[in-house]
Amino acid sequence: MAQFQDLNPNTVDALNRLRELEPISFLDGTMNITRVHNTGVAFGLGNGTAWSSYLFLAIPVLAIVALVVLYRKNFFHTVWLKLAYVLLLAGVAGNLTDRLMQGFLIPYEQPHGFFTKLMNGYVVDFIDVTIPLFNYRWPAFNVADSCIFVAAIIFFIASIFSARKKEEKPS
Repeated sequence: MAQFQDLNPNTVDALNRLRELEPISFLDGTMNITRVHNTGVAFGLGNGTAWSSYLFLAIPVLAIVALVVLYRKNFFHTVWLKLAYVLLLAGVAGNLTDRLMQGFLIPYEQPHGFFTKLMNGYVVDFIDVTIPLFNYRWPAFNVADSCIFVAAIIFFIASIFSARKKEEKPS
């Protein structure tokens, strides 16, 4: 892993400036690029709690192991299930990587021990959307969250089609 002193001073400056960016608005404020630190999970659940760092480091690791085991057992046997698998694996791995990177490699933090850095990790959510019909501001999310969401939709649709095929087969 890169160390603080290994980073170019311009890189350190750029990483620190990212923290200070004002939201960038487009589509008449319907969509914003912002920076939200999320130590929790979806919708900020568990954000800022003492237990969230432990739990949200363990869950993605267990999820990746479970996904690999299911893949090896040919659970994802159709093209759609394989697509959902890849999206889910990418989303989980992306959020885990983000959490670890923010705890270890971003140089604005004061020097701390290994476990302190591990527990200080968070996910950066940066897509902020307002649903115009209801004037509801959806909680900020990132690309990894989008991958997980799309994978869930594909799994749901695939399960409906799978259930229909079972009903159509004569016993």
